[in-house]
Amino acid sequence: MFWKKKGWLRKQFNDQLIERLQRYRDDWMGKKQLIEKSVEPSDKVIFDLKIAEAKYLFLLREAKKRKVTIGKG
Repeated sequence: MFWKKKGWLRKQFNDQLIERLQRYRDDWMGKKQLIEKSVEPSDKVIFDLKIAEAKYLFLLREAKKRKVTIGKG
């Protein structure tokens, strides 16, 4: 019984990780496109881009460590 609960919790956290990973990727790409279209982006926009990239890459490393895959369920 304990193992079923543990597996259920792992699946729940992995699903949350996938959702956040996709959200942070979209945020990062949106900010990246904004900077590419800007003539002279401000320091704050560049700083926000680097933070968004760091969040995405951190979650990507965590997903690889957990061996989480996005695909057919």
